[in-house]
Amino acid sequence: MINQCLCSFCLPTGQIAFREFLKSEYSEENILFWLACEEYKKIKTVPEMISSANRIYSEFVQTEAPRQINIDCTTRENITKNISQPTLTSFDTAQKLIYSLMARDCYPRFLKSDIYQGLLRKADSR
Repeated sequence: MINQCLCSFCLPTGQIAFREFLKSEYSEENILFWLACEEYKKIKTVPEMISSANRIYSEFVQTEAPRQINIDCTTRENITKNISQPTLTSFDTAQKLIYSLMARDCYPRFLKSDIYQGLLRKADSR
């Protein structure tokens, strides 16, 4: 059930609200990483893939990255080991972990938050 609900953050209004909530909890990197991975999967050329993979890696994955995501050491090491030859699935394991973290941890709190409750009130008043 939670996973179905989390899909609502793909809608622009819900995504903005969920991102604001994550920002207020100092965990905005989760949705930013997830969104970056979604865009990464759409890449058509190898040079663009290499460039984008390196950007995602340096921004979210490498140790001490400015927006370092919370993933296990094995996943981080696998990405690090293969970053010189990225594929469209290079970040899939990490993306699934982050999605799961958001679904289990962040999203249930979001549904109880003032941000989400405000959205519901706004929708009800239309």
